[in-house]
Amino acid sequence: MVDHRSLKFMDFKNLADKAKQALGKNPKIIDKAGDIVDKKTGGKYSGGVDKAQDAARKWSGGQGPANQGPQNQGGEGQAPEGQPGQ
Repeated sequence: MVDHRSLKFMDFKNLADKAKQALGKNPKIIDKAGDIVDKKTGGKYSGGVDKAQDAARKWSGGQGPANQGPQNQGGEGQAPEGQPGQ
């Protein structure tokens, strides 16, 4: 006898894997989707959209504007030159 619940899970896993592959090939899809939602909602939910975009980037392993930024440029939490770090 076939357990239909496991078949549904396998289909979802396959779908999720395909989505991850697509996002890995073109991570800008996440930004474009967020831009569309922001436009349609007038930016009312932009904070939640940004969090969802970050979660999607993390899940897919993709990089985007939220993950790219200046590194090691004297930001908060860094010790000044010549002083021991925290």
